[in-house]
Amino acid sequence: MTRPCPVWIWLTLALVAVLLAWLRPIDHDESQYVAAAMLSAAGGLPYRDYAYLQTPLQPLLFAPVAAIAGAWTWPALRVVNALLGIVAIACIHRAARVAGAAPTPALAAALLFAGTDILLFSIGTARNDALPVALLAAALVGIVRLERGDTGRRLVVGVGFALAAAAAAKVSYALPAIAYGAYLLVRRPRVAAWLSLGALPMVALVGALWATAPGGFIFGTLTFPARAPAEYYAARPWKLSLAAKGIDTLKFLALGAALPAIWIVARQWRTPGRRVMQALALAGLVAALMPEPTWRQYLLPALPPLFVLLAMVWTHEPPGQRTRGLLVVFAIAGLVPSILALTRTGTSMGYAASQGALVKQAMDTAGVRGPVATLSPQILAATGRLPDPVFATGPFYFRSRALLDAAAERRLHLMSGDRPRLVAPAVLTGGEGAWSSGDDALDARLAKAARAAGYREVPAGRWRLFVRP
Repeated sequence: MTRPCPVWIWLTLALVAVLLAWLRPIDHDESQYVAAAMLSAAGGLPYRDYAYLQTPLQPLLFAPVAAIAGAWTWPALRVVNALLGIVAIACIHRAARVAGAAPTPALAAALLFAGTDILLFSIGTARNDALPVALLAAALVGIVRLERGDTGRRLVVGVGFALAAAAAAKVSYALPAIAYGAYLLVRRPRVAAWLSLGALPMVALVGALWATAPGGFIFGTLTFPARAPAEYYAARPWKLSLAAKGIDTLKFLALGAALPAIWIVARQWRTPGRRVMQALALAGLVAALMPEPTWRQYLLPALPPLFVLLAMVWTHEPPGQRTRGLLVVFAIAGLVPSILALTRTGTSMGYAASQGALVKQAMDTAGVRGPVATLSPQILAATGRLPDPVFATGPFYFRSRALLDAAAERRLHLMSGDRPRLVAPAVLTGGEGAWSSGDDALDARLAKAARAAGYREVPAGRWRLFVRP
């Protein structure tokens, strides 16, 4: 039996994570995830009723949160993600202990993982990173138990379910899941069969949603991620170069202990008993490097097995004073982006909540009823209005130019800025700009389309509300 880590450590981490989620500046990346949860809470299904540019589990799982939280959906989703991040950290600690790591190395590795900028950003916003990494980390606990001889069928089924659920929440987690399935198929075929049984519910869910809208599913999960970056960065092709990918990857790994952890683990790569964690870490790294360009959250699938490996290495070869000092330097570097982000108090979640109240007042005064067309659908939860399903992807499809023709856009519930077709009772602009890590030009295009369609403009602070006559 392994001794549990003191509860106060996890409670403190949870408190810090929730506080960071409230204080971290808003990011336009959150738009489609908040919108999807709201639309699913209202009975909609991804792909069939609104466009969604990811695999479908998260909006379905988070729909009850949106239904309960109501006007507080956006901050509630941030809090859920923050707590899922703590689950991931705790599972890495648990997996390391079950793998035979001593208490101090296991806790140190988990805390170093907690301090990476990759994780802190991912669990501080309402994106779709925290859910799959928590599921992957939970699966690692079962995987380590299987490696140590536990062959219980419930355990194997649970691992298969967790890995498949992670992939159903974010497609990049499919590669670690496939890697582990292939590993078991070669070494323990009978166990692999039970693993597949555990994956079946998620496979059935994803398959059912594909069947409801095959075109929307294929476009959202495969076509858009593959083609949109090349179109968006056409004027900056260097961003898609191998050199840029290498620089970005090293930069993101260096903001925290991930980069030195890779070096430490690689030095003992041939040590027996670590093959499965090594395979999972490599699969996660490959999954991170496949999209173009590489962003910090893409590297998240590689980190849970990496830090479990780090704890295992330290148990057999404790780090020297120089290595500890190096890790402290990198750990501090990982905290710097979050600390700097917290200085931007004018764009925090608290500020967003006050802006939501302002927009609600303007909509109530103008008598707005029904869905609202906006590139910032995350703000609508505070107003009690739903986003127009055509704008469920926030700015991310709107900025596209030639990915689909007009007929396909109508069929897949999408609208590009080049072909505006506004039918919602109201249009809201002002949330897509530099203050939300977005592009002011996109909001300007939507405002121009609203004026051209005869919508009446109503000022609302930094926002502009356009009401259909």
